[in-house]
Formats: sequence, C-alpha cells, structure tokens
Amino acid sequence: MRGYFGIGVEHISKPMNVGNLFRSAHAFDADFVFAIAPAVDLKEIQKSDTSQTAKHLPLYEYASVAEMNLPRGCQLVGVELFDDAAELPSFTHPERAAYILGPEMGSLSPALIERCDHVVKIPTKFCVNVGIAGAVLMYDRLITRGRFAARPASPGGPVEELPSHVHGGRVVRR
Repeated sequence: MRGYFGIGVEHISKPMNVGNLFRSAHAFDADFVFAIAPAVDLKEIQKSDTSQTAKHLPLYEYASVAEMNLPRGCQLVGVELFDDAAELPSFTHPERAAYILGPEMGSLSPALIERCDHVVKIPTKFCVNVGIAGAVLMYDRLITRGRFAARPASPGGPVEELPSHVHGGRVVRR
C-alpha cells in the first residue's frame, strides 16, 4: 500500500484504551502513533498493548495541539460523531494521513478541529470505544487503499485470483 499513516488520541484518560488502540495500530501497520495532552502516563499501557508498540514504531507525545508537528504533506483527519462529518464508508482516505480520536468522555477540542483537514464519523447510533473506533477506521483504510481481489456478488470468498502487479516502463515527468 502506498503512503503512510499514523493514529493518535487527544486528552485520553484510560490506559487500557490507549494500549488497545496502539496495539491495533501496530497490527494494521501504522507508521507512527501519537498522543496530545494525555491524562495517563503512556508507559502504563503495557497491560493492553501486548505487542509493545512503542518499541516498534515512533510514539510522539505533544503537550498541546499547538505543539503537534506532523510531516509535511500529511493530512490530519479527525474522527468525531458530528452531524456534518463525512461518513466513513463514503470517505476517500488521504495517501498520507494522521488520524486523531477524542477522549472517552468528550469530543475533540475546537483547536484540534480547526487544524483538521477532514472530519469523519463512523455511522453508528452512538459513540463506540476509542479502541474500537480506531480499529474500524484502520480496517477501512486497509480495505479501501490496499490491493485485494474484488468481492464476489454472492456470499463467500473471492472467485478470481488477484492479478499480479505489472510494472510499467520508466516514467519521466517534466
């Protein structure tokens, strides 16, 4: 899959939720994880982050939204259950993205929403756990940006093999 992504949280207060999210990020091959003003010590997440994510990919911790520094060209995507947010099944994921989820008992801060290039929502009746929301989001990115065989029209697995990738000739852009 081309591009990269990271996933993070703002004002998170439960270490088990952070660990769950970061472990899922590691499993979905995220390139980095981050936290903005966490209300927990990120060293206390080992109970639920059994893959020890911080040993395998960068973990950035920012004291505030203003301090957050993303790579050039990386688009910030807020995940929030707002009426005017784009619904995830209709959203095209940026090639280079950082996804941010809010706290367990609140919403993303206005300062963070202001910095977002996009805001998406998972179309559910009510909010789900931050770890679950992150996993759904990363799975959606995987199936929409990855390269998989087409789903068949009837129940079951793919009936056709995914054709091998064919490399074209050299492209010179002017």
